[in-house]
Amino acid sequence: MKDKLLYSLAYGTLSLLAMLPLGALYQLSNGLYALLYRCLGYRRGITRQNLLRCFPEKTEEEIKRIERGYYRHLCDCIVETIALLRMPDEELEERAKVINGELIDQLAADGRSIVLYLGHYGNWEWVPVITRHFTPLDLNGQIYRPVHNKVMDRLMLRIRSRFSSESIPQKSVFRRLVRMHREGKQFIVAFIADQRPNSNVLSHWTSFLGQETAYVAGGDEIGKMVDAHYVYIEMKALRRGYYTITFREIRLDGNEGENPYMLSFLRMLEQTIRQAPEQWLWSHRRWLFAAPEKKQ
Repeated sequence: MKDKLLYSLAYGTLSLLAMLPLGALYQLSNGLYALLYRCLGYRRGITRQNLLRCFPEKTEEEIKRIERGYYRHLCDCIVETIALLRMPDEELEERAKVINGELIDQLAADGRSIVLYLGHYGNWEWVPVITRHFTPLDLNGQIYRPVHNKVMDRLMLRIRSRFSSESIPQKSVFRRLVRMHREGKQFIVAFIADQRPNSNVLSHWTSFLGQETAYVAGGDEIGKMVDAHYVYIEMKALRRGYYTITFREIRLDGNEGENPYMLSFLRMLEQTIRQAPEQWLWSHRRWLFAAPEKKQ
């Protein structure tokens, strides 16, 4: 009962805020930036440490400039996500331009399923708008890791369900998709694939942004079993409130090694991040775990 009451209160409040034009919400974002960055210093130590280790060649002022840009972008992402509750489809389409959307129908024409890889870059919560740009398959889904706060988890599921895209819990995705393949069904499913793995899944490592980085190989493992196509979704902010979402097929050159599509995605994402680093999720404890020592 308590969770239901809190959810109703939170949803009602956010729905009222979402009725404001985005320009007004950006004024709220400005205030949120002052609170999180200037007053509370929300995860500023984590952000600074991550930036310093990934960009040792940059000056202190350059690091601070990226840091400030990141927190402004993060606060914009928060209010933009709230805006999804009320923003008309036409406005969202204008603000999130899809490039090369026809690629999905081209790849799906052979009957194979499609794995989408994307990162915590740009505003990933706006990415489900892509479902309006290709023919629906038997399942249009996105993988998510449930958050511990039940109210917040329910709110985010409500927002993410707007474009008829099913949110599939991480723990059940493998069984669900393999079963669909065996039944002859075709799916397109998106993995936000730059997350830090859980502490009990640290078997895959690579170099990412100059750091030894653990990664989850679930997308490659599922795709291999169902012979899927792989596509990188590259989202970039052009200016405040305007993005491009570009589909890029992930092609292999034969030198990627284990989990080749995931490793290719990470290389592509790294290139994107280096072009405008302030748009990536730097306040995340991405490198909490140390890589195992290599045997001599």
